[in-house]
Amino acid sequence: MPSPFSCARQSLSMKTAFLAVLLLAGGAWAQGTVYRCPGSPESYTNMLTAEQAKERGCRTVEGAPITIVQTVRPRVAASAASAAGDERVAPAEQRARDNDARRILNDELQRTENELAALRKDYNNGQPERLGSERNYQRYLDRVAGMKAAIERKEADVAALKRELAKLAP
Repeated sequence: MPSPFSCARQSLSMKTAFLAVLLLAGGAWAQGTVYRCPGSPESYTNMLTAEQAKERGCRTVEGAPITIVQTVRPRVAASAASAAGDERVAPAEQRARDNDARRILNDELQRTENELAALRKDYNNGQPERLGSERNYQRYLDRVAGMKAAIERKEADVAALKRELAKLAP
C-alpha cells in the first residue's frame, strides 16, 4: 500500500506538469497568427487581421515563431575609404619589418628549442629521477605523464615557429 507522502508527491508532480502545459499552450495562443507578406523585402507580421492579410496577399506561417532583428548598416566615411588606398608602405620599411619579424621568430625558436632540450633531459627517455615526495608510485606516473605532455606541446610549438619562419621570404 502506498504511503500518504508518495500520493501527495505524485499529486504535486501531476499538478506541476499540468501547470507547465497550460503555460506553454498559453504562450502559443498569445502569439497570434503570423503572416508572411510579399514584397521586397518580404515582411513578417502578426499585426494584421485575416481580411487585411487576404487583401495584401499574405500567407500564414506555420511552425516555430519568427524573430526578426533589425541591424544597423555600418557607415563608411568617404575620407577613410580614400585614405586606405594611400597607406602603402615603402619597400625599405617593409624589408625592415620583415627582418624584425624574422629576428623575433628566430629568437623565440631558439628559446623554445632550449626549453625542449631541458625538458627532454629531465624526462630521461621516460625514466626521470623519482622525487622524495613521490612515495606513492601513482604520483610519479602522473608527473611522468605531465612531462611527456609538456614535451609534446613544446615540439608542436617548435614546429609552428618553423612553419612561420618558412612563410617569411628570405
